[in-house]
Formats: sequence, structure tokens, C-alpha cells
Amino acid sequence: MRGPSYNHHVTAILLLLLLLPLFHGHGVGGDWSGDYSKLSGIIIPGLASTQLRAWSILDCPYSPLDFNPLDLVWLDSTKLLSAVNCWLKCMLLDPYNQTDHPECKSRPDSGLSAITELDPGYITGPLSSVWKEWVKWCIEFGIEANAIIAVPYDWRLSPSMLEERDLYFHKLKLTFETALKLRGGPSVVFAHSLGNHVFRYFLEWLKQEIAPKHYIQWLDEHIHAYFAVGAPLLGAIETVKGTLSGLTFGLPISEGTARLMVNSFASSLWMMPFSKYCRAENTYWKHFSGGNMDKRGHNMYHCDEREFQLNFSGWPTNIINIEIPSIRGFGAYPSVTEIAEANLSSIECGLPTQLSFSAREISDGTFFKAIEDYDPDIKRILHQLKTLYHDDPVLNPLSPWDRPPLKNIFCIYGTDLKTEVGYYFAPSGKPYPDNWIITDVIYEIEGSLFSRSGNLVEGNPGASSGDETVPYHSLSWCKNWLGPKVNITRAPQSEHDGSDVQVELNVEHHHEEDILPNMTRLPRVKYITYYEDSESIPGKRTAVWEIDKGVGLNQCSQTHNFSAWK
Repeated sequence: MRGPSYNHHVTAILLLLLLLPLFHGHGVGGDWSGDYSKLSGIIIPGLASTQLRAWSILDCPYSPLDFNPLDLVWLDSTKLLSAVNCWLKCMLLDPYNQTDHPECKSRPDSGLSAITELDPGYITGPLSSVWKEWVKWCIEFGIEANAIIAVPYDWRLSPSMLEERDLYFHKLKLTFETALKLRGGPSVVFAHSLGNHVFRYFLEWLKQEIAPKHYIQWLDEHIHAYFAVGAPLLGAIETVKGTLSGLTFGLPISEGTARLMVNSFASSLWMMPFSKYCRAENTYWKHFSGGNMDKRGHNMYHCDEREFQLNFSGWPTNIINIEIPSIRGFGAYPSVTEIAEANLSSIECGLPTQLSFSAREISDGTFFKAIEDYDPDIKRILHQLKTLYHDDPVLNPLSPWDRPPLKNIFCIYGTDLKTEVGYYFAPSGKPYPDNWIITDVIYEIEGSLFSRSGNLVEGNPGASSGDETVPYHSLSWCKNWLGPKVNITRAPQSEHDGSDVQVELNVEHHHEEDILPNMTRLPRVKYITYYEDSESIPGKRTAVWEIDKGVGLNQCSQTHNFSAWK
């Protein structure tokens, strides 16, 4: 995962340009006729973008630094370096019930300071800056202090545990209601990365808290616009890599240590890639008819025929290709797909074989069941996947998101960067947690697929590539929220006189098909391409912004960049 050594300022400026007219009396669309200066901005941060503080007293042997209540845990780089074992105790959760380590517990900080800098300090502060510059610019442009509200959360937890332990979604509802009462107008939501999944879950949770006939009314009264920034709407590939081999967040820890830590967090599964063709039944309808639930009261999960007729679950390629050291244990899992079984039928007994798995086979657990006998951590993953995601009574987050019923939606993400879309794994010969190594990586770059060695790879690449962490396929899913007719505008990111702005009006848009502008590109010029409804549903507006070379609009962009670090 990468630190914020990216052009985060581009995003901040764009959001600020949109925010300023809202707070100074002009609108960005919609049918609200009130005073726009009464709006509030609510920030839902991304993965690892909220400070965590100790709520324990922990003596650290062989280190002059101990942990005391309210000491910074995420992120205190000094204590991480001098007392890593102590620091890990304050970060780890029980992998099965998500409770704290017996010797130390941590809780999310509150307020804007919890999301501005993860590791404040003369040197570490700028390297771990998240929303600080954006908030600073808001102040410089005269936005009132009570107009910007941060809603930090414990990003280690699954959505249901956020509510069970911290009543997070109850508090978020009260935040919207308080903002309306305090300032007299609805709120503008800014969600980044994992924050978009948090917001999605909140909207589903809200359906069970408000009478159905009042649900849309509540949304209209409390939420004027939603900005989805770097949203991994169909999941993120790097989460799979982190689960098997570890991602360090740019911190000075080994990948094995990182794997132990992150895999204790149930949130590590929240952004697993999944198929765009498979859906869980919307539990909202159980209020009317009992819904489509199985006999145990769990949500039904089904795929349409395209999942089995087309390759790769709609992604560019298979997500995982893994070498299994032997066939021991496979017979115990009849849920392993026919493809996997066909692969096994041609293998000589005892010899290693390579199996491939699609996004669906990752999100439904098929992949993890296939390797359960070869990794002691997989039992934990399967438990969390079933208990906290598949059987979640509010929402199975590992399913496609239809356009939420909000007035104004702006989806913003970076494109045209080299982004990982698939991995080859093999046993390393080392003990857990270092028991897997990556032998090859598949990248997407500007409409093509390449291996790490530079060889062209067959597959279904998109028209563009992702933002360096989240593939284009996942980021651009929000284009499906646009209507049947779309207006497209392309303009250079740099200062220009308007003569090189290109416009296409009333372009036909077919659901689940990408929109490809018939526009020119000059070499070495970075563009922003805007897609907007030309025929909006009354009271609803959708816009998508694609930013060329827009690094860091992804879920890992705000993590600590210890060595500037990458």
C-alpha cells in the first residue's frame, strides 16, 4: 500500500472548487432552493486514515516508551520503531470476535484532528498528512468551523462490528441531524476509499431504522450531495495480496508482521474484489414480504447467467493464480468450482498444480476453501467472511452497488496509471506467515494487460487503467449510475484558454457498458473528462470525473509514507 507521495492536491483543489460555491451561496445542481451557505460538509475517511489512541496502560520491556491512555497508536512511528511488539498488542484484534488484545486496546480519535495528520511531527507530519491541506484551504477561503465535520471510525472493524461495538451508524445519523439543526441545511458527504463502503452500509442500515415511507424524505432533508472519491466500488485487488503475503502500509515492518496484523482486522475483507454479475437480495424488502432469505434467515446470493458464460467475473483477468503443493484435502470441499476440479483431473498425484480463481470465487469463499489445508490463517478468513459479510443482516457488502437514492452524486477517480489486476502465488517453503510468495503480477495500463516481466497478457482490459491501486473496472462502476443520455466534456488539467475543451452531447449510454468519448488526446497533456446526465431523473443528478494520472485517489493513498517511503 502506498503513502501519500502523490498528487493529492489535485483532488483537494477539485473538491474545494465544488465545496466553495456550496458554502458561499451557489449550488452544484439539484433542486434544493435554500441558502447554500447553510450546508455542512461531512468527511468519511478511508482505510487507515483515522488516528487510533490507546485506552490502556501497557509497560513495554526493553523500551523507555510505554503506552498510556490517549497515547497515539496509529500512528506513532517512534514507538513502532522502539517497541514494535508492544505497538502490535495495541493494534491487533481477536480474529474471531474482534475484541481487543488482553493487554492493550485502542479506539479511534474524534474530530478533524483525527484525520488531518496520522503522525503529527516536524518530519512525520507532512509525510502522514491526509486531509490537513484540504481543511487548511477551507479555512483560508472562509468556510466556518462548524461547517466541516469529520466522522472518524475504527477502520479495523467490519461494518456490523462498527455498529455493535461503537454504535457508529447511530452516531452518524445523529451527526446528519445535528448538522441540519445547527446550520439549517442538509449536508454534503465526502467519502474516500473505504469511506464509500462505510457510507453505503449506513444507507442500508438506515432503511431498517426509518419507516419505509419516510426513508427518501430523510435522505432529501439531510443529504444534498455525495462525493465518492477513489471509491473501489467492486473491490480492490491489493486486499487479496495483503491477505496472503502482507502489505506494510509503507511502515518499517516485515510483510509477515503486516500480514499477521492486518489479517486480525475483519475490515481486511471489506474491499475484496467481487463479481458485478452476482448479487445478494436487498434486505430492505423484507419489511414488506419477508424478502428472499434462506431457512436460517440469511441473505440469498445469486449470479446471473453472464457470470458463467463470460470470463473473469467481468474483470480484466483472473484475480488469483496459485500453485498448490499437492492435492491433499481438496476432496473435502465440494464447493470448489468445476474449473478447479477439471484442473485437478489432469494432475499427476503429488505434483504441484496451478489453480485460477475469479473475483466471484474469492468473494464467495471458493478460493479460500481450496487452500485451507495449506495455510493456518484461512480458517479465520472463512469464519469472518461468512459471519461478518455473507450473513450480515443489513447488507452483504461484497455485491454491486446500485445508484443510491440521493439528489446529487459526484464520482471522482484517477485513471491511466499502471495498476495491479492479478497475481501468481506459490509456496515459499517458509513457515506462516511468510508461506506464500508472489511469482508474477498482472498489470493494466492504458487498455492493455502486461506481466511483471513485460509480456503481453490475454484478457479483457478496459479502455483505461486504474489509479495505481484500484483497477479501472472497480473505480468506473459508478458510470452505471449515469442515465441513458450523457454529456461529455474533456479539458486539460493545466491552465488553458478554453479553445482545447472538447464537448460531446447526448451520447448514448447502455447499462454496464463503458462510455468511450470520441475525443482527441495530445501527447503529454493530462486531461479531466466529465460525464454528466443529459436527461436526469427529476431531482437527481449524477456526474463522473476521470482524472488522467490521478494518483492517490484510492484507498491506500492516505497511509503513512514513512520513507517518503516509496
